[in-house]
Amino acid sequence: MSSPARSLFAVLTGTFLLPMPSFAFETPLSDQAVREAYFLGQRRDESMANFLNRYTQFPPTPDSGPWIYSVTFLTPFALVVKQSSQRPNYSAQQAEKDHDGANEIVSIAIQILLTPSYASVIPKRTGSRSDSPIGLQPRSPDFWKDFTYSVFDGDKELKPETFTGEPVYTCADQGGCDLTGANIYLQFPAKLFTSGAATVEVDPKVADPTSIDFDLDNLR
Repeated sequence: MSSPARSLFAVLTGTFLLPMPSFAFETPLSDQAVREAYFLGQRRDESMANFLNRYTQFPPTPDSGPWIYSVTFLTPFALVVKQSSQRPNYSAQQAEKDHDGANEIVSIAIQILLTPSYASVIPKRTGSRSDSPIGLQPRSPDFWKDFTYSVFDGDKELKPETFTGEPVYTCADQGGCDLTGANIYLQFPAKLFTSGAATVEVDPKVADPTSIDFDLDNLR
């Protein structure tokens, strides 16, 4: 082999031996991936439940303050699985038609629970005088709006495309409902997540923030 040819061979060989860049979850999904997600969702069995459980983390109970009970990070693939599982008489062909690869999203759901130290009622003086008796008043159902929610792709903070929330009540058989928590929903364009690592942080301001890491290279 001549010297120039040998040099070219070395360059090409070195190129193929370079480590391939690591990608986070697939986006946009291929047609094959959409079909795989569809059929996994159609199972509606333990294997599907175990798959989706990988996308939710449960932080420990805090010493005080509200409890960030769960954080769910659904990739485009996981969202197709979930959608397929929830729709009766749904076909693979319809799933492919419904899927919009150009506008794939990541959906993040945060479940907050009230605790004895951050209860559904809060103390408040019954009058304007400083020596007025202390009474109780219901906590605002919009309490979750006082929290700060941050999502990072690696070290880069991302801004959600949509951000909504709702209070959660538990009602007794005898009547009456008590505020027990809130559900928060954030959506992001999937293409924003490129580092393979994501972090969701919730700061209730009245207690330490909760930070949850997701290894996106291990989530489809």
